[in-house]
Amino acid sequence: MNKDVKPVRYSYGITSALLAGGAAISLITGFPAGAQVAQNHEMQIADAVPVAGAPASFAELTQALMPAVVGISTRQSLTIEGRGGSSVTREGQSLGSGFIVSADGYIVTNNHVVRPDGRLTLEEVTVQLSNGEEYEAELVGTDPDSDIAVLKITRGDAFPFVHMGGATEARVGDWVIAIGNPYGLDGTVTAGIISATDRTTGRRGAFDRFIQTDASINSGNSGGPLFDMRGNVIGINNNIISPTGGNVGIGFAIPANVAAPVVEALMNGEELQRGYLGVQIVPVDEDFADALGIPENSGELIQGVQPGEAAEKAGLKAGDVVVSVNGQAVTRDESLSYIVSNIAPGTRVPVEFIRDGERDRVTLTVGRRPSREEMEAQQFNPDAEEPEPPQSEKESALIENVLGLRVREIDPIIARQLGNADYEGLVILAVDSNADAARKGLSRGMVIETANYQPVLTQADLEAQIRAVREDGRDAILMRVNPRNQPSRIVAIRLRSGD
Repeated sequence: MNKDVKPVRYSYGITSALLAGGAAISLITGFPAGAQVAQNHEMQIADAVPVAGAPASFAELTQALMPAVVGISTRQSLTIEGRGGSSVTREGQSLGSGFIVSADGYIVTNNHVVRPDGRLTLEEVTVQLSNGEEYEAELVGTDPDSDIAVLKITRGDAFPFVHMGGATEARVGDWVIAIGNPYGLDGTVTAGIISATDRTTGRRGAFDRFIQTDASINSGNSGGPLFDMRGNVIGINNNIISPTGGNVGIGFAIPANVAAPVVEALMNGEELQRGYLGVQIVPVDEDFADALGIPENSGELIQGVQPGEAAEKAGLKAGDVVVSVNGQAVTRDESLSYIVSNIAPGTRVPVEFIRDGERDRVTLTVGRRPSREEMEAQQFNPDAEEPEPPQSEKESALIENVLGLRVREIDPIIARQLGNADYEGLVILAVDSNADAARKGLSRGMVIETANYQPVLTQADLEAQIRAVREDGRDAILMRVNPRNQPSRIVAIRLRSGD
C-alpha cells in the first residue's frame, strides 16, 4: 500500500467565524507538591489588580495571568482510498488558545480548536506555555453543543492556573483583556470593554448566549480567556462577526457561568444531561403574530413534534405557540431551547401555550437532549439548500471522493421526514457540483436503493460495491435511485480516481 502524505492547512475566515487557526465557581484542585506555587500565583494576581476606574496600565495584571494561558496546535489526518489499494493521506492543522484551570494541568479551550473538521482524525494535540515549554496533551473530553473541550498536560511540579468566575457580575462598560494566540502570535494581549452581556446572536439555540466585547479577537484567539480586572476568566473567546474574517470590534465569549458546569463535568468524566422537549420551533415574527393575534416575539411556534418525546406525550402539536415553561416567559432573548436545556431531564414542569387563540396549560416531564448526531438526524430537511456539517461517524471519505456524494443511512426519523416510512437505502445529503453524479441529476434528498444491483442499506454496502466495480476494471457503477414521489430510475455514475 502506497501512502502519499500531503500537508494541507485549513483556515477559518467567514462572516460569522469560529476562531480556531448559575453562580461563578472557582476551579481549584489542591495538590501538596504544588500548593505553594498555586498560592504564590494567586497572590501575584491579587497584587496586580488595578484600582477602580481606567487603569494606568494592564502590564502587572497581564504579567501575572500570562503563565496560565497556552497556545494549542493540533495535527489531524484524512485518508482517502485510491485505485489499486493505494491511499492518499492529507493532513490538517489548527491553531488556538486555552488556559490552565488547575495546578495539575487541566486546560479549557473550544471544541472547534481540537475538532475543526468532523471528517478528520485527531492525531496529536500540542500545548505550549508562555515560557516556550511544550507538552503533548491528552483530550479529556469534548462537548460540541457548547463548543467546550478539556485537555490535560502533566509534569513533575504544579502549573500556574487561573479561576473561572465573575461573569454574573460583569457589567456593560467594564474593562476586559483577552490573551491568546491570534494567527500563531503567542502571548498576544488586547484590551477593551464589555459591549453586552447575555448577548444572543439570532440563532436562538440552546447555547446562543455570549459576552460581547470590543477587545480585539482574531483567528487563533479561540478557546482563550477573557479576563476581568480581578484576574477572573469571565468568558472563553469563541467567535466574531466580521465582513472580512478579521477583528472589527465584535467578538463573543462563552460566559464562565455557562461554561463552568460543562468544564467540571468533562474533568470528572460525567455525562452531560440537558433538557429536551422534542419540537421544531420558529420565533413568532410580525407575520405570525398578526396571523395568530398575539404580540410579536411572544413565544415560539411549534412547526413539528418529535414522536415519542416529551412534547408529544404531553399533547402538544404543530401550530401551538409555547409562551412559557416552568413560569419563565419565552422571549427573543430567552428562547425555548435555552430555557429547556437548563432544566434537568426528568423534571416535571408546567408549559403554557396558545392553541386556536386560547391559552392552555399542560404539565410534562422534560426529556434528555439527544447527542448532536441524533439532533442532526432529527432535523434533516431534504429540501434545505445547505447540507448539515460533515460527521466522521456518519459519512464515508471513499463515497465522497469517488462518487462526489455525501450520504447517510436512513433511520425511521429520516424516513418520516422524506415522506415515506418504507424507504430503505442511503439518503443523499450533498452532491459535488463537479462530479458525474451531479451531471446525471442526483441531488439532496434522493435515496440510493441499490448499487451494482445489490441493496445498499449501509455505507459499508456502498463502499463494497465501489470496490467490486473497481476490481472488475470498470469506471462506472449502476445505481437505482428514488427521487421521492417519482418512480425509481437506474443511473450509471462514472467513478473519480479518488486522488
